[in-house]
Amino acid sequence: MNQQKQNGNVIAIVTMFFLFAMISFVTNLAAPFGTIWKNQYAGANTLGMMGNMMNFLAYLFMGIPAGNMLVKIGYKKTALTAIAVGFIGLLIQYLSSLFGADTDVFALGEYAIKLNFIIYLLGAFVCGFSVCMLNTVVNPMLNLLGGGGNKGNQLIQTGGALNSLSGTLTPLFVGVLIGTVTPNTAMSDVAPLLFIAMGVFAFTFIVISFVSIPEPHMRKKGETVKEEKFSHSPWNFRHTVLGVFCIFVYVGIEIGIPGTLNFYLADPTERGAGLLTDGAAIGGAIAAIYWLLMLVGRLTSSIISGKVSSRTQLIVASATAIIFILIAIFTPKEVTISMPGYSADNGFQMASVPLSALFLVLCGLCTSVMWGGIFNLAVEGLGKYTAQASGIFMMMVVGGGIFPLLQQFISDSLGYMPSYWLIIAMLAYLLYYGLIGCKNVNKDIPVD
Repeated sequence: MNQQKQNGNVIAIVTMFFLFAMISFVTNLAAPFGTIWKNQYAGANTLGMMGNMMNFLAYLFMGIPAGNMLVKIGYKKTALTAIAVGFIGLLIQYLSSLFGADTDVFALGEYAIKLNFIIYLLGAFVCGFSVCMLNTVVNPMLNLLGGGGNKGNQLIQTGGALNSLSGTLTPLFVGVLIGTVTPNTAMSDVAPLLFIAMGVFAFTFIVISFVSIPEPHMRKKGETVKEEKFSHSPWNFRHTVLGVFCIFVYVGIEIGIPGTLNFYLADPTERGAGLLTDGAAIGGAIAAIYWLLMLVGRLTSSIISGKVSSRTQLIVASATAIIFILIAIFTPKEVTISMPGYSADNGFQMASVPLSALFLVLCGLCTSVMWGGIFNLAVEGLGKYTAQASGIFMMMVVGGGIFPLLQQFISDSLGYMPSYWLIIAMLAYLLYYGLIGCKNVNKDIPVD
């Protein structure tokens, strides 16, 4: 019996690893897909980032309800619901490649918004609900399957590594499929990726349906739980309130840096001399390096975190990222460097890109450690209010949609590199939080 249970746990763990990877895969589809849509709307970066915006907007509506689902229907049913919703979201995105391209819905300034674009945005929004639920499920489920403690944490770290690896491969695959973006490039060109994602979701749904998952926190049928009334809330802690906004800002930084870089390298009017013609493929390959460096940063942080505090890591990472982006902004685009790229004719090879791209990619090492550092500092000393704060943090992931959209609005008006001044301002806030804002000045509030 024990052997059978152990085998079931192994299957469940592997399945959770797949879901961890799918979270990053589905999320990171939005930015490279945006290069297709922005080209169809005459280079409008703001419209190109709308899919990303819709994906993250879902967190604002689903953050707290997803946590409630764990209590009411359990981890397994919540995971199955999330997978089904994700499958539907991907299917809707695929449908945007089949019809609606010739149907105008409404005018937005100089642009006539097509029905296929609206369908795509709906699919991105539905996928956002799925990813939010999966984020709520996967971490605690892996911890449970590992039995908690060091083993549970080890499984979460392994899942996080797969999440980063998936984030690395997604923009690369999209770039390879679409190569050079032309007015004829459409969602149908990336349909294979959508089919792969739907296939993995369908397979995972079937596997989880037959796997037993522990449900220690689900309320039993007929059970009534008296809700404890708290005299305060996370909003009464200054360092938590500042930390909530910090998470809001951080996710915008993490998504905005590679997202705008992808657009920049895919734009034939902005590339430095000597850059290969397959701009979308190159942009995808180089954006992939950013996510790969995030993987390296996370692994490094897991090694040094026992000796280096979260506060120190956040301060150093924020200050270093500011320096990298300042260099990127002030380096002329004519100054180039060779980085791994892709050509439809010659496959993978070294490509000449603006030196600015290198420093933007290096920011992946910095952003990799920020989420954990901010979260740890923001919940320090919260005690019984920590669970409430966690739901609020999940809602604030919506910043990954709002700030990149704002950055694209700036890039439409002023250019790609000037738009990174917004990122510097956001990083400056993270630096302030690490230096001053993270201090708990409300220790008089009882938390036991």
